[in-house]
Amino acid sequence: MMKKQFAVIGLGRFGGSICSALSEQGMEVLAIDTDEDKVNKFASIATHAVVADTTDENTLKSLGIRNFDHVIVAIGDNIQSSILTTLMLVEQGVKHITVKAQNDYHEKVLNKIGAHKVVHPERDMGIRIAHNIVSKNVLDYLELSDEYSIVELVAGKSVHKRTLIDLDVRAKYGCNIMAIKRDENINVSPAATEELMRGDIIIVIGADKDITRMENDLFDDED
Repeated sequence: MMKKQFAVIGLGRFGGSICSALSEQGMEVLAIDTDEDKVNKFASIATHAVVADTTDENTLKSLGIRNFDHVIVAIGDNIQSSILTTLMLVEQGVKHITVKAQNDYHEKVLNKIGAHKVVHPERDMGIRIAHNIVSKNVLDYLELSDEYSIVELVAGKSVHKRTLIDLDVRAKYGCNIMAIKRDENINVSPAATEELMRGDIIIVIGADKDITRMENDLFDDED
């Protein structure tokens, strides 16, 4: 299988972490920034690292950007450069474009001009940290939309040795238990007769308000 080719445009904290993570996974990565110092920093990490202005159409063509499987636009505070770069990538037919947004207005523009995925790293991480701070039961949190999420909850004594039939979370809360992790084992789509044990990690999908209600009723207990 051929390695996927990624290009990361903007080597700040967010772009740099993506570049490093992809490289560690053995992917081919082209690191791009207008700042020579940042490019030099990633010269030994990425497959290739270049100083380039990605708002210039000819520059992108010379880099062969349309041949990359996925391009991540992680440009920092320069919203204009982010938008122009994204527009150029769309026009050149890049298959997958992920762009970091600074705010909701920036996201709306990016979506309108054809970005395939828009992320808010600071906001998303803030939401995740807030959930972890507020509840000792939440191990991880993935926002699917403004209203729906996937959450990992730790089973406490209140659900110990109770089956999924007993809990009946779908009928009572409108949530679905996707999987149960116990030690090194994971049970995907567990049977209704599955008995929970204290310390199990329960992966739940549902509306945020319903997950919170379920968590307060079933998981908010003391050790």
